[in-house]
Amino acid sequence: MVPRPGSLCELPLKLSWFLRELWAGPRRLWPGPAGDPRARAAPSFHLPSWLTHPIPWFPKTAIFSSPQEATMAFPHLQQPSFLLASLKADSINKPFAQRCQDLVKVIEDFPAKELHAIFPWLVESIFGSLDGVLIGWNLRCLQGRVSPVEYSIAMGFLDPGGPMMKLVYKLQAEDYKFDFPVSYLPGPVKASIQECVLPDSPLYHNKVQFPPTGGLGLNLALNPFEYYMFFFALSLITQKPLPGALHVRTSDCAYFILVDRYLSWFLPTEGSVLPVLSSSPGGPSPTPAPRTPTMSFASYGLHHTSLLKRHISHQTSVNADPASHEIWRSETLLQVFVEMWLHYYSLEMYQKMQSPHAKESFMPTEEHVLVVRLLLKHLHAFSNSLKPEQVSPSAHSHATSPLEEFKRAAIPRFVQQKLYLFLQHCFGHWPLDASFRAVLEMWLSYLQPWRYAPEKQFQSSDGQTRCVSERWAPFVQENLLMYTKLFVGFLSRALRTDLVSPKNALMVFRVAKVFAQPNLAEMIQKGEQLFLEPELVIPHRQHRLFTAPTFTGSFLSSWPPAVTDTAFKVKSHVYSLEGQDCKYTPMFGPEVRTLVLRLAQLITQAKQTAKSISDQYGESTSGHPFLSWLGFCLSDTNSSYPANDLDDMGQDSVRKTDEYLEKALEYLCQMFRLSEAQLTQLTLALGTTQDENGKKQLPDCIVGEDGLILTPLGRYQIINGLRRFDIEYQGDSELQPIRSYEIASLVRLLFRLSSTINHKFAGQMVALCSRADFLGSFCRYHLMEPGLANRHLLSPVAQGRTASRARGPRLSLRFLGSYRTLLSLLLAFFVASLFCIGPLPCALLLVLGYFLYAAAMTLLTEQGKLHQL
Repeated sequence: MVPRPGSLCELPLKLSWFLRELWAGPRRLWPGPAGDPRARAAPSFHLPSWLTHPIPWFPKTAIFSSPQEATMAFPHLQQPSFLLASLKADSINKPFAQRCQDLVKVIEDFPAKELHAIFPWLVESIFGSLDGVLIGWNLRCLQGRVSPVEYSIAMGFLDPGGPMMKLVYKLQAEDYKFDFPVSYLPGPVKASIQECVLPDSPLYHNKVQFPPTGGLGLNLALNPFEYYMFFFALSLITQKPLPGALHVRTSDCAYFILVDRYLSWFLPTEGSVLPVLSSSPGGPSPTPAPRTPTMSFASYGLHHTSLLKRHISHQTSVNADPASHEIWRSETLLQVFVEMWLHYYSLEMYQKMQSPHAKESFMPTEEHVLVVRLLLKHLHAFSNSLKPEQVSPSAHSHATSPLEEFKRAAIPRFVQQKLYLFLQHCFGHWPLDASFRAVLEMWLSYLQPWRYAPEKQFQSSDGQTRCVSERWAPFVQENLLMYTKLFVGFLSRALRTDLVSPKNALMVFRVAKVFAQPNLAEMIQKGEQLFLEPELVIPHRQHRLFTAPTFTGSFLSSWPPAVTDTAFKVKSHVYSLEGQDCKYTPMFGPEVRTLVLRLAQLITQAKQTAKSISDQYGESTSGHPFLSWLGFCLSDTNSSYPANDLDDMGQDSVRKTDEYLEKALEYLCQMFRLSEAQLTQLTLALGTTQDENGKKQLPDCIVGEDGLILTPLGRYQIINGLRRFDIEYQGDSELQPIRSYEIASLVRLLFRLSSTINHKFAGQMVALCSRADFLGSFCRYHLMEPGLANRHLLSPVAQGRTASRARGPRLSLRFLGSYRTLLSLLLAFFVASLFCIGPLPCALLLVLGYFLYAAAMTLLTEQGKLHQL
């Protein structure tokens, strides 16, 4: 192929086109039959004759005498850099759909030697940079109902069986490694590696790359699958959501759905792990790299050793079990997800974080918690997919497949400790608002593995939930702190929240309902009894492994009884999560029972408060039905209860709150065997009864030298809206703050006008109000504040003392600045116009009608005063 003579500037373009055709692969250069060996041979970099021989229209010497000279002359056109530069340019100039189509062709046509150079850039362009500057494809905000085309293309490209995974497996077959900076790993892992101590997880073994002299930092040498999953998992943490993503539903986003697909593909609940996809049509599948190092799940997470020793002791065995190839991707996926999403606090760091002076270093988002919950639910289904014969202890003595072993070890070996520290951190640092529901549901999902078993819990015919099977007793006992310690943590949160809120009431109801499931409380009590057994009956593990049977007994006599072995597991669980010197507080002990009684008191108070708010809401609505319909209802500034979400949700919300609290109280009584007599006594002792007038009592306080002093209980009652002081405005009504139902500028103008009139005609108004005839009564009705003498002082201590300062007669025009007054006048003029009455006659009629109304009210007021005398 010789180019036609033309301008010299066309040469680089023609050279660029030829090199792209050359690098496209053997099928593009040799379209021969499939059996021809030349069709499968790797393409050699041969330059055409028109580049290495003289050209008639060019100088008499050849352009390049060899491929090496051509490569040196055009370093920017070398194969990897040219392909990467071309893709980068396309990412700017081409639309998303076209870019993905080009990437699919590149992955299919180019060999791994050229693809490995673009792989890091491609991964970063999809998931964003580790520092969060580049957002990539923004998978966390991509939704099918908003952007159906982009969503479909992205999901197809990143699917476990899609082109991106084909690229990963293509590079995996060639054993390429990619550097991942240690500085972007979770805190405990980064600190451990920087201190030359290898973390417990096998994920980091034989991967740490020390920097050369003058290097900038440590790196991990990851295979393509690990590198891809590291970026995928960390994009949930490092990528900050965009401002418009606050209203995005997490379960509808591409990232959330991709997590679910990866879990279903690599952690299957039915069958085995799917085989690696073929890198080329009709070609053999590349052999996946086994997990490195090969180590048993039982030894995971036991000791910290130096980095050098671990590198020596965990070198990959040449004679590694080939069966480990079956689950290397499943194991890697789970470890990456757990390390990136949960491993943000080691046990030592968690203990330091309990100090009130500790600085907050990491706070998960609600989206982060929802994704972790998805992981936990799938892990329960994955672990519960073992057949009954595989779960039994006798099954361990027989040969089991690596997948079966992995299903048994997935949760206790990889997830349990990190999840416990993660939940403890969330319980202690999450804001006291309704967003805690995400953390709560994640916790409750982990506590109920039976919900994700093939034989799920069903309700009986009478509507009651069936008992939790004894099959789950080992899980409850080996996760004892997940049930007991976190339940106490939830109680401390519930005691500080406003239970009148329907969302907070729902959370209390959810926890009480889960823990009140039949037989669950008994399992927890049994686990606590096993933990509190004396230490003397618990033999050491090495005695079980190396003690030989005596001649006087049977071979089985050297093994401890089953109960003792279970007690050892419970103690190991507690000590591994809380340390050897932990102080365990029994869930059914007196301390926790006291907290439950306090919660029961607050639930009773919240029910009464919700009822009072409901009654008050009904009275205010019935008092102004028409104005409420128009949205101009006046707000009561002297309301006894502060605003909460009940005001926004109405009577239906009050009903739900009452139902949630009623059922939660019933479940708590079942769990802790509380009687009705106890609840009644505690309610009376707390002072939640109403006084004779049906009004709520004052907050709990004591009388001091300067007046009332709130007690801690009184402060809690005020903060949560359970009680309030009956406070009214005692100042000048003309100087009240401008209300939301008033026109600010008009109120100020009317105040200046009325002040001018009062100042100019003060003497005449006093003289008129001093008269004893009807005119004097009429003026007093309009110019004197009604009920001024009956107002009490602000302090509730001296309620019998009245305000001593009296005000003279004055004119007040502030009522004309109210939206309600102006709306009423407009309606009156509108109705009058329907009867062909003009504005001036309508105004005269309104004035006449008001004078008649005022005369009648004056007579009634004077008669009332005479009766009082």
